[in-house]
Amino acid sequence: MKVLVVEDAVDTARFMARALEEAGHSADISHNGTEAEEKARSLQYDVLVFDRMLPGKDGLEVVRDLRKDAITTPVLFLSALGEVDHRIEGLKAGGDDYLAKPYSSAELVARVEVLGKRIDPDSRATLLKLGDLEMDLITRKVFRAGKKIDIQPREFRLLEYLMRNCGQIVTRTMLLEKVWDYHFDPQTNVIDVHISRLRSKIDKDFDHPMLHTIRGTGYRLEA
Repeated sequence: MKVLVVEDAVDTARFMARALEEAGHSADISHNGTEAEEKARSLQYDVLVFDRMLPGKDGLEVVRDLRKDAITTPVLFLSALGEVDHRIEGLKAGGDDYLAKPYSSAELVARVEVLGKRIDPDSRATLLKLGDLEMDLITRKVFRAGKKIDIQPREFRLLEYLMRNCGQIVTRTMLLEKVWDYHFDPQTNVIDVHISRLRSKIDKDFDHPMLHTIRGTGYRLEA
């Protein structure tokens, strides 16, 4: 799993990341809420581990804003504030679990792994919808505003990934890994070609474009 560790204490963050990596996971570190929110929005993580008290932007506030924008990545809150009211506050803000300090690294890893195994209901959906764009995963048909759109298998896989991550920035690296199963950069324009073809099919004959290029970062599909 890929985990984002958000903790302002540098040594503590390193300790947490090392514990996760020793358990076979990968971990990124952020030391302030503002940076953490940017990463959570632009990169794909399986679990977010948030300290509550953070510089830049409080952990509770970050998670509330992520949930408002339908970012459902599981969140584990860590805090020295371990009273029941504080735990309830964290859960109501959108947290999935709450671990009070001090804690053992083994329990931290265990709780992260449990959250990472939770099934996203959207992953079992057979009909994806975004605005007037519809995608049937069973019949492999795509419609926009009721008009059938013919797309190739790789374009279908690309659109499915974009729809499952709608509203979020999807990077080129994410597309290479999830759509093409590449774990290296092939140094070709394969993404540009397929994005161009897909855009011409789902946007060209319609009033409002849905597939946007985020210069220097990647792409975003939105209604």
